Amino acid sequence: MNKTLVWQLAFRYLRGKRSGNAVPILSRISMVAIGVASCAMIILFSVFNGFTHLVRDLYKSFYPEIKITAARGKFFAPPADAYNIITGTKGVAAYTHVLEDNVLVTSEDDQRVATIKGIDRAYFKVNNLKPHIIQGRDSVISVPEATGIFGAQLLIDLGLDVENAFSSVMLYYPNAETENMALNPTNAFQSVRVRADGAFRVQEDFDDKYILADMPVVQSLFNARGKYSSIELSLEQGADADDVKKQLQEKLGSTYKVETRYEQNKTLYMVMRSEKWAIFAILLMVLLIASFNMVGALSLLVMEKQKDMAILKAMGAEGATVRNIFMVEGILWSLVGGLTGLVLGILICMGQQQFQWIKMQGSWIIEAYPVRLQPADCILIIVTIILVGLLASWYPALRAVKTEASLRSN
Repeated sequence: MNKTLVWQLAFRYLRGKRSGNAVPILSRISMVAIGVASCAMIILFSVFNGFTHLVRDLYKSFYPEIKITAARGKFFAPPADAYNIITGTKGVAAYTHVLEDNVLVTSEDDQRVATIKGIDRAYFKVNNLKPHIIQGRDSVISVPEATGIFGAQLLIDLGLDVENAFSSVMLYYPNAETENMALNPTNAFQSVRVRADGAFRVQEDFDDKYILADMPVVQSLFNARGKYSSIELSLEQGADADDVKKQLQEKLGSTYKVETRYEQNKTLYMVMRSEKWAIFAILLMVLLIASFNMVGALSLLVMEKQKDMAILKAMGAEGATVRNIFMVEGILWSLVGGLTGLVLGILICMGQQQFQWIKMQGSWIIEAYPVRLQPADCILIIVTIILVGLLASWYPALRAVKTEASLRSN
């Protein structure tokens, strides 16, 4: 009975007419402030989710779902049983070999250090790079001449042209087999000429750094025939990366290091998560500041409804009932303002998704700000709104109980 009475009175105070004081004005102001804060929160969360999803998609081009490297040393020659373990592990869809290290690149226009990746034919089945190739071929060969796929910015810096059959660079790598460089300096470096046959564009971290070349070419350059720097895996749809990693690590032992995509980019993902929580903390402060108006409005409401509370007490209502009326009232104010703002924010996000109202200037990756709505964000905002309503109404509700007690004593 008490619970029903509490909600009935709370709804009546929410929609009922009040006397000509500051309560209606302050309550509306607090609702609007909470609505604006919740609207801003879902919009910022959704834009942040959009950018996070975009960055993750871009990083998929160079970071596989699972990566196996040697626990010690730069290169390794995996034994035959390692492949049996990989193919026999549930959830593994495909694998590819990669041989990667830094090289000195020289052209007619420039000289710089870049990273070369030796790849095999299965590379594009594991990594999502092929959609990002913007010029030339999407494959590399070693005969009759070595070809490579260059990052777009690196291609420009080196003055290369994929349409020019004579556009090539020399790659230099230290020769580990040279015992005395002073006596024989010509053997200090291994070298190979690579023709620019394609270009990819992902993002700056990769575009000005990477060259993809055929595996035999890179193995010959590194004096690492039969060796690789990593084995990269793609997983079946629905497979859990952490579970697959655990199985592989147990089977392969401590000789190898198995990492998920998150572990390969731990710093990046930690920064993205911390930024989202920083945004939440800032907007939470806005909600708390907005709740100060609610404290004042509820305090005035307590003074206005003293007679009602006295009647309830005379009818046998306990102090908890009086307190709960104003606690529920504060929650209702928060929900009305917060849910209104949340719905408005969702509609704005859906409009941005559909019509791309706000464009991104100077971006070749996307035309408009990316937006990605997530149910978990909506739940988090609703819970936060309720907690803010509880916090704001706690003091006025306690005051209502004490005020009524003094009235009854008189």
